Amino acid sequence: MYSAGVEILGMVLAVAGALGVMVTCGLPMWRVAAYIGQNIVISQVIWEGLWMNCSVQSTGQMHCKVHDSMLGLPPDLQAARALVIVSLVLCVAAVGLSVAGAKCTNCSRDASSKPRLAVAAGATFAAAGLLLLIAVSWTAHVIVLDFYDPLLEETGKREFGNALYFGWASSCLLTERFDGLKSVPCGVSVYFTVLFYVNINHNA
Repeated sequence: MYSAGVEILGMVLAVAGALGVMVTCGLPMWRVAAYIGQNIVISQVIWEGLWMNCSVQSTGQMHCKVHDSMLGLPPDLQAARALVIVSLVLCVAAVGLSVAGAKCTNCSRDASSKPRLAVAAGATFAAAGLLLLIAVSWTAHVIVLDFYDPLLEETGKREFGNALYFGWASSCLLTERFDGLKSVPCGVSVYFTVLFYVNINHNA
């Protein structure tokens, strides 16, 4: 049975996920410097993002520098940038499809095509969510491996930045069931994340 409330709720969640992709893409906090040594005085915190690096001094001053070249980024951030951009493009396309396929709109004159448009929108949102999940999980994987690398100096180790948490939450929203579509549920995001950490702990 058609429910305008469910349809609107699905749209709101999907758009929220798309906005989360934008925040994840622009936030310069994918990797954060971790100073663990007991004798080290933390004078600054370093943020590393897809587009710029920022350093926050103990005085509160912040300086950011845009990446001069994509080739200067670590491989995981290079891949993450490409995946997140594709995810953003898919989100824009999915929003258009979902508006056209919504039963409460008149964008499509052929009523019989609306279910197909809704399915296409849900599948596109799910694909965008999975790409985002791969991007943030890949970066998290590299951070964890470096963190437990005994050959790497403490000052070179990083921790999870807020952008990764935004990415995981957004991928969960995007892969949620949309407009009655039995697509990839949020549980898939949780499953892959758990599987990822189990694999890390096994190899550590």
